[in-house]
Amino acid sequence: MARRNPPAPTVNMSSSPSATFDNLEKRLASDGAEAVFDDLSAELKQEKKLHELFDVLLMRSRHKLGLPVTLSTPIDDLDEPLRSQLEEAYLASCREVGSLLLDEGKLREAWMYLRPVGDKKLVAGALQKIEANEENLQDLIEIGLHEGVSPALGYELVLSHYGTCNAITTFEGAVLARPKAEQQVCAAMLLRHLHAELMANVKADIARQEGNPPQEQTLREQVADRDWLFAENNYHTDTTHLAATVRFARLLEDAELIALALDLTEYGRRLSSQFQFAGEEPFVDVYPSHGLFFAAQLGRQVDEALAYFEKRAREVNLHEYGSGPAEVFVTLLARLKRYDEAIAASIELLPPGTRTSGFAPTMLELSRLAGDYRRMMEVCRERGDLVSFAAGLLAAKSQKN
Repeated sequence: MARRNPPAPTVNMSSSPSATFDNLEKRLASDGAEAVFDDLSAELKQEKKLHELFDVLLMRSRHKLGLPVTLSTPIDDLDEPLRSQLEEAYLASCREVGSLLLDEGKLREAWMYLRPVGDKKLVAGALQKIEANEENLQDLIEIGLHEGVSPALGYELVLSHYGTCNAITTFEGAVLARPKAEQQVCAAMLLRHLHAELMANVKADIARQEGNPPQEQTLREQVADRDWLFAENNYHTDTTHLAATVRFARLLEDAELIALALDLTEYGRRLSSQFQFAGEEPFVDVYPSHGLFFAAQLGRQVDEALAYFEKRAREVNLHEYGSGPAEVFVTLLARLKRYDEAIAASIELLPPGTRTSGFAPTMLELSRLAGDYRRMMEVCRERGDLVSFAAGLLAAKSQKN
C-alpha cells in the first residue's frame, strides 16, 4: 500500500456547542485525553461532521502511540513498529469514516476513504442497497464500474438508464479493460438486453403484418420464411449495435448465452447487404463466421467451423493482421475440450514473442484444463523459458496433491 501522510487536523471547536473550550479543558483535567477524544468524536458524529471526525480519529491514534497529535513527520520516516502501527490506525479511521459516509449516501466521499482500505466487498454490498436516482446515478456508475467496485452493477445502470448505444461505447472504453470474468458478466447483460429488444420488435412487426403474433420462440424460426421482414432494407434494431453485441458475445462460454448469440447471427445474416459490415479476421463476414463459431460450441457444424478457423489461422499473415485468427482457433479447440489439439495449435501458431490479445487461453491454462503439463514443460525446455517451466512444474505438483 502506498504510504501517505494523514491530513492535518481541521476541527473547528467553535462549531461544537456542547464541547466548548472550557468544557474540554475541564474534561482533560478530570478524565484525561481519551475522554476529550470521546466527547469530540460523539459530537462530530451527531453533527455529521465526518471529515472532521477523521482528523480526530487520527489525532487519537497518534496520541495513543505517543506521537504529537499534529505529527508533521512523514510516515515513511518513522521507525518500526511505529510506522506500521500508524498505518493500521489510518486504515481503521478510513474504514470507520467511509462506512459512516456510505450510510449517509455520500458515495464519492465514502469511496475516497474506503479506497485505501481496499474492501471492495463492503462498498459493493452498500451500493447494491442504494436505489439509483438522478442525484447518485453517476456516482454509482463511476464507483461501481470505473473504480471496479461492482462492475456488473455499474454496467447494468449504464444499460438501463442510458441505453444500448452508451452501453456499447462503455463496453469498448471501460469494460474491456476489466478482468475477463467481469467482461463476461457485462457481455451477457448486453446480449440478453439486445436479444430481448430485437425479439420484441420482430414480433411486433409480424403481428402488425399478419394480424397475429408469431408462435415461434427464436429469431431464427421467426425470420426463416419471412423474407418480407427485411424488404426495402428494413431492420428492427440498430445494425451497428447488433454487430457489436455479436462481437462481444465471443467472450461468453455458457451454452444458453451462446444460443442467444447464434440467434442474433441468424437474424443478422438476413439483413440487407448495406448492413453487412466487414469485421476483422477471422470474422470478416461478421454473421456467417460468428454463426460458425457459436454453432460449433453447441455441437453443430463442428468440422466445418474447425476447418474454417484453422484455415484462417494458417493463411492470415500473423505479422500483418495480428494474432486474432490463431487465438480464435485455439479458443475454439479449448471450448470443444480438445485440449491437446489446442496446446499443439498454440505452440505452432503463437510462437514466442507473439503479442496476443489475451482472448485465447495460455499454454499454462490449457495444460491445467488438460490435466497434463508435460507437453508445456517440454516446449519450455526447448525455448529456454525457465519461468514458464517453473510455473508448469509447480502447477503439476499442486494438481497431484
